[in-house]
Amino acid sequence: MKQRIISAIIALIILVPFFIIGGFPYAVAIYILSVLGLKEFLTIKGSKKQVPLFISYICYIALTLIIFSSISIDPKIFMIDFRIISGLFLLLLMPTILYQDSNVYSINDAFYLIGGVFFIGVSFLLLILIRNISLNYIIYLFIITIASDVFAYLGGSLIGKHKLLPRISPAKTWEGSFIGLMMSTILSTMFFQTVISSTIPLLLILLISCFLSIISQFGDLCFSAIKRYYKKKDFSHIMPGHGGILDRFDSILFTVIAFTFFITLL
Repeated sequence: MKQRIISAIIALIILVPFFIIGGFPYAVAIYILSVLGLKEFLTIKGSKKQVPLFISYICYIALTLIIFSSISIDPKIFMIDFRIISGLFLLLLMPTILYQDSNVYSINDAFYLIGGVFFIGVSFLLLILIRNISLNYIIYLFIITIASDVFAYLGGSLIGKHKLLPRISPAKTWEGSFIGLMMSTILSTMFFQTVISSTIPLLLILLISCFLSIISQFGDLCFSAIKRYYKKKDFSHIMPGHGGILDRFDSILFTVIAFTFFITLL
């Protein structure tokens, strides 16, 4: 526990100033996190089947293009250059023919990497774009994910009896999940109403916060399923006691994507 607390404090000391400053320094910091996240994504796959070095370079280049091709546009317009997406598909699918050996690189590998690069690139990009609109939106989303995680853990530890998805995450319970959902919805709604806007109907914010909290828990479970498939406890050990970038950002990456459905309403 002491190790987890120390790691969390160090991470906050490093990252919080970038969130406050915003702008290009923040974008660079988020880009670095995305690169580390992609490295974890490639490494965990390499535990079963190594990704060819040339293919890894393509993934990093595609991630860089996805993020830096869109951060200078109007932050309220979420747009990606489809030439980058087309290139991502072509450059990762064509080697399945060129290698001519599914033990080295197969069609399944290609779509795993396409999905991973696209998801990581888009979700980290949205962290930048939403911050460009308002720091308070980012705080709101982090309140949802952190409160959901913390109170789900506390609720499950205190009264949890019924396992949620034992094959994916044995420690999670229905009771903990419900408490996390309830507290996350209440706290984030209070923040939104008091800090962001009090003119938007309370019921609408409650429903949005509740939905985003559900997505937050879904994101956690989704990344847990990946780790379970590869028989790994964490994506990496970059943060002692916490795991890797994808271990800490799993929920927020799904939440920022879901938040785009509601940004025009707020």
